[in-house]
Amino acid sequence: MDNNTITIIMFAVAAVFIFLTWRNGKKRKAAAEEAKTKFVPGAEIMTNSGIYGKIKSLEGDVLELEIAPKTVVKMHAGAIMKVVTPDESDAPKSVEEAMARANAEEKAREAELNVDNAIPLAEPEFGERDAVKKPARRPAAKKTAE
Repeated sequence: MDNNTITIIMFAVAAVFIFLTWRNGKKRKAAAEEAKTKFVPGAEIMTNSGIYGKIKSLEGDVLELEIAPKTVVKMHAGAIMKVVTPDESDAPKSVEEAMARANAEEKAREAELNVDNAIPLAEPEFGERDAVKKPARRPAAKKTAE
């Protein structure tokens, strides 16, 4: 390859890199703006340091966060990691509930396996021995010389 081809390839790679960086920055900015619209008084949030609380008031980039009854902290809106939504999934709420679900699923699987009548119960499965004893072979009669 000559120098012109290498230079063109380097500029093309740099242009792709710059485009991807610009696009990712634009996506991040849009996501941050969308999240900021959810910052309203009464919203449950989690901060970057893992503190949960409820927004009491919001003025510009400064908000008051109630982290416990009658405990209000002033903080910058940039310290908010996410708005916490109530968990509406079907996930179990406790260990006991999870165990009850697991046991019910196991019983359902066992019942489903026992319903299968593809293999008659009288015949042994592949690799099993038959319980019926076959008669022993009689030794061949000895030939007598006549």
